Amino acid sequence: MTQVLVFFLIITAVLLLREKRTAMLIVYLAVFSLVTTLCYMMMGSPDVAMAEAAASAFTVVFFIVCFEKYYGFGDFRIGSHPTEERKFFSHKTLLPLGFTVFLAALFIVFIPDAVDNTYLKDRYLSAFARDVGGSNAVTAIYLGYRVYDTLFEALVVVISVVAAIHLSAYGEEDNETNHHSEMENSGMAVFSIQIICPIMLLFGVYLILNGHITPGGGFQGGLAAASFFICRYMIYDVNDLPIKKLNRMEEMVFIGITLFAASIVFLGGAAYLPEHIQPIFQIAYLVVMNLLIGLKVAFGFIILFYRFIVIEQR
Repeated sequence: MTQVLVFFLIITAVLLLREKRTAMLIVYLAVFSLVTTLCYMMMGSPDVAMAEAAASAFTVVFFIVCFEKYYGFGDFRIGSHPTEERKFFSHKTLLPLGFTVFLAALFIVFIPDAVDNTYLKDRYLSAFARDVGGSNAVTAIYLGYRVYDTLFEALVVVISVVAAIHLSAYGEEDNETNHHSEMENSGMAVFSIQIICPIMLLFGVYLILNGHITPGGGFQGGLAAASFFICRYMIYDVNDLPIKKLNRMEEMVFIGITLFAASIVFLGGAAYLPEHIQPIFQIAYLVVMNLLIGLKVAFGFIILFYRFIVIEQR
C-alpha cells in the first residue's frame, strides 16, 4: 500500500511541475499533502501525519483566500495560457520525471544491505516514560531528548513572522477598519461556522492538553485554534484582532518556552526530585510546554494570515 501511495506522490509532483494555472497548483498541492499524510499514517506516525494534515490545510486555505482577495474568483484561471499548446511529454515534464526515476533507480541499486542500527530507537522507546514522562514517545522526544531542536524550530517561526511584518509593503501593523462581508447573510454559512468553529477550538485544546498521552501536541493544537479565527474571518470578514499585540505576545511566549525548557534541562529534569513527585513533575512539564508551543503556533499563524489577507491587501 505504501508503494502505491509513493507512486501517486510522484504522479502528483509531475503534475505540479507541468501545471501553469495557479488555481490547479493549489489543488495539486492539497492532493500531494493528502497523500503524504496517508503515507505517514501507513508508516505508523500519526503525530507527523496530523501535523502534515493541519499545516497543509492551513496552507491551502491561505492560498485560496489570498487568490480570491487579490484577483477575485473571476480571474481564478490566472496564469493559464489557453493559446499555448500544452504537451504532457514535453522537456519540462520529462526532465524532472527522468531525474526522479534516476534517483529511484540509484536508491534501489545501491540500497544498503546491512542490518539497521536500532540502538537509538530502542533507547528512546525503552526509557522515554521514565526519563521524560507521558505515554507518547513522540512528545517525549521533541520536548525531552531533542528539546534544543524544538527551541530552534520555534525560533525559526518567530523570525518568519517578524520578517513577514517588517518586509510588508503596508507600513502599519494593525488594521483599524472593521467591516462585515455579505457572506454573513447566508444562513447556511452562518450555521456551518457556528457548528465548526467551536469544534475546532475544543479540538485544539484537546490536542494541546493531551499531547503527552495521545497523538497531537502543541503544534497541531495551535493550528486548530488558529483555524477558529481564520474561519471566523472567512465568514464574517471581521478584522478586529490586534496583530501588533499578538506579535508581542508570540515573542513573549517564545522567551517563556526558551527559559522554561532550558532551565529544566540544565537542572536535570526530575532526576533530583523524590520518586513519588517525579511523575507529577514530568507530566506538568510536558503539559506546560505543549501549552506554550500551542500558543506560539496559534499566534504565529493568525498573524501571518491576517497580515496578508486583512492588512496587506491595502
